[in-house]
Amino acid sequence: MYRVRILHGPNVRFIGQGRQPAWYGTQPWSEFWTRLQNRYQDRVHLTYLESAFEGQLVEWVWETQAYDGLILNPGALAHTSYALYDALLGCGRPCIEVHVSQIYRREAFRRRLLTARACLGVITGLGWQGYELALLGLLAYLEGTSSAVDSEGRLSGKSPT
Repeated sequence: MYRVRILHGPNVRFIGQGRQPAWYGTQPWSEFWTRLQNRYQDRVHLTYLESAFEGQLVEWVWETQAYDGLILNPGALAHTSYALYDALLGCGRPCIEVHVSQIYRREAFRRRLLTARACLGVITGLGWQGYELALLGLLAYLEGTSSAVDSEGRLSGKSPT
């Protein structure tokens, strides 16, 4: 069974609790989290942590020896955190970055994702569903069934089937 750590950065916990529902929707994380765990309990053990503090997220990225991969929503740190980027590069675990809102329809500064370059891929604009897609992508990568990336996380040049 795989072990995957999901990390949330600043302000993500307020989604579904009145935080800009036009961008983020109204469903709280707790409802989606329960469904996600139940749906994949036979394939993966999921752990979820959240912090508004950059240093704490960096520490959690480095503490991944017991995990096979990461799913990360760094919040606004995606646009500013070289420390988080460096941790993702160095931790030795594959990561998929998720953004609940469609960042490319928002303010210009949100379109630059520093952390994304250290990740296998980025999913943006699909709400909480992006986490399930990230999990499926990460599992395919771990199982060696993903034709989109090679073992180093680079595009393999193969056509996806």
